[in-house]
Formats: sequence, structure tokens, C-alpha cells
Amino acid sequence: MKKYFDVNSPSSVPLSLYIHIPWCIKKCPYCDFNSHEASISFDEQGYVDALIKDLEVELPHIWGRSIVSIFIGGGTPSLFSPESIDKLLSSIRAYLNFNSSIEITLEVNPGTVEANRFSEYKAVGINRLSIGVQSFNDKYLKLLGRIHTSREAEKAISICKGAGFKNFNIDLMFGLPSQNTNDALLDLSTAFDQLPTHISWYQLTIEPNTQFSFNPPNLPCDDNIWSMQKEGQELLKCNDFFQYEISAYAKKKFASIHNTNYWEFGDYIGIGAGAHSKITNFNDGKIERFSRHRVPKRYIELAGHSDVIAHKKILDSDDISLEFMMNTLRLTNGIPANLFFERTGLHMNQIKKELKYAKDRGLLDLCGDQIVASSHGQRYLNDLLEIFMK
Repeated sequence: MKKYFDVNSPSSVPLSLYIHIPWCIKKCPYCDFNSHEASISFDEQGYVDALIKDLEVELPHIWGRSIVSIFIGGGTPSLFSPESIDKLLSSIRAYLNFNSSIEITLEVNPGTVEANRFSEYKAVGINRLSIGVQSFNDKYLKLLGRIHTSREAEKAISICKGAGFKNFNIDLMFGLPSQNTNDALLDLSTAFDQLPTHISWYQLTIEPNTQFSFNPPNLPCDDNIWSMQKEGQELLKCNDFFQYEISAYAKKKFASIHNTNYWEFGDYIGIGAGAHSKITNFNDGKIERFSRHRVPKRYIELAGHSDVIAHKKILDSDDISLEFMMNTLRLTNGIPANLFFERTGLHMNQIKKELKYAKDRGLLDLCGDQIVASSHGQRYLNDLLEIFMK
């Protein structure tokens, strides 16, 4: 099916930048991200130079477009010095236009932070922190293989606030090994006391090729996990955290710009070892996905050359429809129907039959011009998404 984009309006598809820092002190047993345990030393300067070269290669794909957000993730990006982050952001500013209200997030872990670094990160342009706490209970932190304690987590959050960050996220998990509902809710209550603007609260899942997949822990049964989720969602709501995505909760006006752009099928450039990109070409209507080499040493060697791209694919109409629904149906308030055309260039007839079938099964609500996963559809999201797999 032919796609129709307004070639004069690339701003109809927002653009974000993701930067991957692949090193961490210790790889957690549940982690399936492209992360590598840091040796005594790693080539921080060489990697920053590679990131800058990598971005230069991408400029022709995004020339003239402004970026709405930057997210520096990992691994553990806070292993990099503020000087390195400053050099990186300064180069990005020289190459790209920043939206006036750009969100620039840095992931940090409580076990690797120093008291003076948060202030320095803020001074070089970071305006949002995402703190990987996972639990405020030392027993569960140990089971998760985390290197910090609950006390260190609370100290890190205090330092974050003392450094002047008005916008920060706390990452928490539930459904942990042998966890009960009371302990899951206590984690949330402890988080509320820290006064974050955003909480990412998500279920621990066992991913392939992780330590937990080879040696599975004793997780709570499905009924107990569902109880944790429902009671936790009610507690979050009572504390003025509105749910805008399956695992994302925010105070008013503090939903993550970067993550929302993913879920609304916006564009993003990913630089760094193993980073993924999704870019719309407004001249021919094509949407392309590509990813970098995963091994940090090889990535550094190839950065600045086209060979740094390990995989590339132009999406066909069915791929685009499925990916759009996989992302947008995670949003609890759904999306306006016209967003399908704006972000894909496709007519709604492309998914008309699937939308009707999902609605008839009670998995989808079609409220006027709004497409929303029903409460039943949110619980059984995989069943809902299967409908759009052609």
C-alpha cells in the first residue's frame, strides 16, 4: 500500500536521540540489555569520540529536524565522568537543533554515584535523572544481584534533589523472587517519600539468555502478581501518579517526553554499541530500522563508517501497522485515530478489520476518534497484539 507523508511537515513525527553506554560494574541476572561488565579500565575517551563520529554519519538522515529528547542509557552511564558527558552534549548541540523544552535524561545507579557528580551532570545540561533503584528492600536487592543497598539508594535520591533536579524517575520492580504484596506496596510507599516526579514500576520477567533464564528464581504465582499490580496501581493513583503507559506513572506534566515518543511511534536515532534507530524518510514514505554493532571494541573501530550498521530493514506496510499498534496500545489513554496516518503514512483501512475484531472481543475500545486498549486488553496485551500480526 502506498504511503502518503507531507514532505513539508517532518515535524509531524518527533525525533529523539538515544545514546547507549554499554558498561556496568556488574551485570544483573535479569538483564538482557547490551551491557558488559567493566574491567579495571575501559576506553571512555575513545568511546565518546566514537559516539560523536557515529552521530556525524547519521546527520544526512535527520538534517533540519529538531530533537525533542535525549536519553543516555546503558549499562551504567554514570560510570562516565561529567567531563565526558559535557563533551558529548556539546558536540550534539553543534550538530542538531534542540527543541526549546528538550528533555535530557541520564540513567544512574545508586551503587556507582559520587556526591559531586550529580551537580556536575546538571551543570553540563542533564535536566532529568532516572535512578535504577529496583527495590528499597535489601533482601530483594541481593536476590536481584544489585550492588547497592536501600540506604545507598535513598542517599543517592537525596543527593539528586540536593543537586537541584526537579525532575527525576525512580525505577522499581515487582513480582520479585518470593515477594509478597505488602513488600511490593512498601517499595512504592518508600518511593513516594522520596518525592519523585516519575516512577517506572514494572514486573520482573525472565528474559532469554540471562542468568535468571538458566537458573530461574522462585517467582510469585500469576494471581499474586496480579494482586500486586492492581493494589499498586491504586496506591499510585491515590498518591497523584497517573498511569500513562503499562509501567509508567508520573505526576502531572512530568510524563517522560522520550519514552512517550517511542510509544507514539515517533522517530529516534540510536548511537552507541548495539543501539537501534527508527527513521522516517519523508521524501519516499519509507520507514527504516537499523542497529549498530553490539561489541564495544568493534563499535569504536567502525564508528564514523557505514559498516558500523550491523542490521538494516525497510519496514513494509504490515510491519509498520504491527509496530505502531505494539507501541501505542501500551498507552493507557490510547491515541487519536489520526495519529496512525501521521506516524505511518498509511490509511486506517490498513487495520480496519483488525480493529473491529479486537473491539468485538472486548480487547479494544473505540471511543469516538480515540483508540484505547480496554482494561481487559491491557491485562492480555499479547492476545490483543496477536490480532495485528498478519
